Amino acid sequence: MSFFSAEAMQPGVADLAGLLCGQGQVAHFASAAARLSVVLDEPWRQRALAAAFAERGVQAETGQSDEGHPLVRTAFRRDLVGLADAWTKGAVKAVPKGLAMDGATLRIWALAFGRWVDSGYLLGLDERAPDTHEPLVQAVTRIGLPAHLLGIRGGGPGLRVNGRRRIGRLVELVGDAPVPDAEPHWPTRPFIQTGEITSRA
Repeated sequence: MSFFSAEAMQPGVADLAGLLCGQGQVAHFASAAARLSVVLDEPWRQRALAAAFAERGVQAETGQSDEGHPLVRTAFRRDLVGLADAWTKGAVKAVPKGLAMDGATLRIWALAFGRWVDSGYLLGLDERAPDTHEPLVQAVTRIGLPAHLLGIRGGGPGLRVNGRRRIGRLVELVGDAPVPDAEPHWPTRPFIQTGEITSRA
């Protein structure tokens, strides 16, 4: 088991940065509290994320966005201020300089925004925060997971991981699917062993 894998690490609030790698949002309340929120595309992601929050001692509310999509958000909490401060520059979302990515953060990212595409596995990015894209490429590369930016026309924006060895490394880092409903959208060991790296959607 890799030292950086999700299964080797104790869950912590810092792991929730995986939401901010994608389209998750963070809001400050003065300098005393912060709130995380994320709009999702599938109900299973909402259930699994709520459980992931609970594992980290953070109570999450579930509901629907104004557009009717599954929504997960927290109350304003003091223990989220550090995460919010690290991921904002002024009023804009920004990747912390020299971000040390790990499997637990990747697992939350995949849980919220990961999916198969025809050319590999895609970790979704925030189209409203394009300045975060290249720093996240660098962060995953530093953990031994080279990835390529995929534009909107190719099914992104997102970081695409392709090739058996690289996807195998991703599997090692994120661990097993959190719930059965996640399996068609999750990088899994049996899928890699068959050599069938194509879309599972």
